[in-house]
This record gives sequence, C-alpha cells and structure tokens, in this order.
Amino acid sequence: SLYVLGLVSTLGLATLAWVVSVLKRDVSIVDGVWALMLFAAATVYATGAEPHTPRTTLILTLVALWALRLSGHIIHRNWGEPEDRRYQDIRRKYEPNFALKSLGLIFWFQAVLAWVISMPLWPALTVPVDWGTFDVLAVTLWTVGMTFEGIGDWQLSRFKADPENRGKVMDRGLWRYTRHPNYFGEVALWWGVWLIA
Repeated sequence: SLYVLGLVSTLGLATLAWVVSVLKRDVSIVDGVWALMLFAAATVYATGAEPHTPRTTLILTLVALWALRLSGHIIHRNWGEPEDRRYQDIRRKYEPNFALKSLGLIFWFQAVLAWVISMPLWPALTVPVDWGTFDVLAVTLWTVGMTFEGIGDWQLSRFKADPENRGKVMDRGLWRYTRHPNYFGEVALWWGVWLIA
C-alpha cells in the first residue's frame, strides 16, 4: 500500500544520509534530512490521488515549501560545524561500532518517526473534497506559521552571528514574545495542514 511505500521512501532517504554521515563521521546531517523525509512520504502519497485535484497540489506544495526551507536552514546553519554535541554524547555511549549502530539508532528511528507523522497526509492528499472555509483558514494559519518560523530562525541566526551576543539569551524581535518562535511557527503551520485534512 501507499503507507508501506511511504515508509520505504523515508527509510531510503535516511539510509542515503547515513552513508554520507559515515563518510563525514557526523550524524548531525540527519537533522537537515528530517523534513525531506516527510516530503518524500507526501510525494509517494500524492501518487495515489485519483483524481489528482488542486487540493493535492496545494498540500504537496505547502509540504515542499516547508521541507525545503527547514532543511536548507538547518544544512546552512550546520555547514562546516563539528558534529552536534548531542550526537557526540550518543556516539560515546554506543561505541564501539557506532557508525553501524547509528543506522538504526538515529537514521532509521527518525525515518520511522517521520513516516508515522506523515500518515495524516495520505488521506489529505488523496481524498477529493470541495474547497471550503476551512481551506482558507488553514492556508492562512499555515502562512502565519511558516512566516513566524522563518523570521524567528533568521533573527536567531543574526543574533548568534554577532560575537557580542555570545552567552546571551535572544530576547529581541519575535523572541521577545515567545521563547521559541520557530517552534511556535512549526506548530501553527502543521495545524494548518491538519485543518486542510
């Protein structure tokens, strides 16, 4: 079924990322691939849409925009940096042979998690329904969330790039109103997708 193919797509992408992580000795790259796993599953589900409706295109586009922005942001942020300290701790804990163990512990685990989270996208992408008020509200909520998340990430990146802010807490811009505007935006945009579904 499409659910199984969705799992195959997330596991396949995770396995490719794992190969790169072994070559680089850096499992942090899984963070940059996470959103792309959900997009891969969504793309698989969209192939089952009969008929393929404008709603299918809309949802797939929203997921693609989210995945490309988030993955691009994380990859850019981590480029040239050492392996994230969280993953260094996991590496120390699971040596020897962490490189092999990381395939299941980190990459396939996150692939299965992405697959479970992606499951509501299957009916959302494949069940043809008429446009309604919820769609307008949903896309509005998604847009607010995506904008909030993007601005929050941009503001934090600029804050951390200034050496004078080393050791300080970001409390400017959107960060003045919520501790984690990027996470708030993430939650809002996925509630938008839920409303469409």
